[in-house]
Order: sequence, then C-alpha cells, then structure tokens
Amino acid sequence: MAKYLLLKHYGHGPERMPSHVPMTEWSPEDVDAHIAFQIRLVDELRESGEFVDAQGIGPEVSYVRFGGPDQAPVVTDGPYPESGELVAGWFLVDVASRERAVEIAARASSAPAKGGEPLFEWIEVRQILEMDPPSADA
Repeated sequence: MAKYLLLKHYGHGPERMPSHVPMTEWSPEDVDAHIAFQIRLVDELRESGEFVDAQGIGPEVSYVRFGGPDQAPVVTDGPYPESGELVAGWFLVDVASRERAVEIAARASSAPAKGGEPLFEWIEVRQILEMDPPSADA
C-alpha cells in the first residue's frame, strides 16, 4: 500500500477547462449535488479501506518563509494573484497502486458542477514519500 495526495485544482491545470464556472455562480442545488458527491466518494473510500483524509481549502492564502535569525517571518499573498484559486482541497488515500490513485482522481474529477455537468477538475496525483523517524540512538 502507498499513500497518495490527490490535489484538487479547480479551474487550473495543464489546460484551463472551458466548463469551469466559479462556484459562486452555481445554483444552491448544484452546490448541494457537488458536496453530496464528495461525501459519497469519501464514504466509498472509507468502505474500501483506502480513505485517509479529505479537506476543502478556503480561498485566503499566505506564503511564509523564514526571515533570518532574529527577523520576523516574511509573509506575502503569493507569487501570483490566482494563487488562492489553485488548490481547492485534497484527498489523501492509501491504495495498492498508482493506477488505483489515478482511478480515484478521475472519479473525483467527475463531480457534478453547474447544471449537473461533470466538473472535469484537474487532480494532481502525488505519492507521499514516507520517511522513517530517526531512531532513539541517532
């Protein structure tokens, strides 16, 4: 088993999908259907034993880095204005193969959007590289 992070890139990716309409322009019924789909997918992943975590992310973003010894952290709103729109959330799954992670990502991408049409959201699939904790002798 390997863990994969499936990053949900609403409206962004290798190519912008023309079907992407901001969720603020969806009907309440469309938003409800989208959220219900996400909940069903999480339930299915729990049932299969592949679910680890899933979260949505709010629109506010800050980039922070070390400012130097005795300096305050450096904080900015991002390298480009759309940075808050890049990642809408994630799924963390523990699956038997990369192929299975890709299957789950494709399913997540098919979530209903405005008018019930598939969202065609880009999902970035990244394997989690687990590190062994240092031993007490180190």
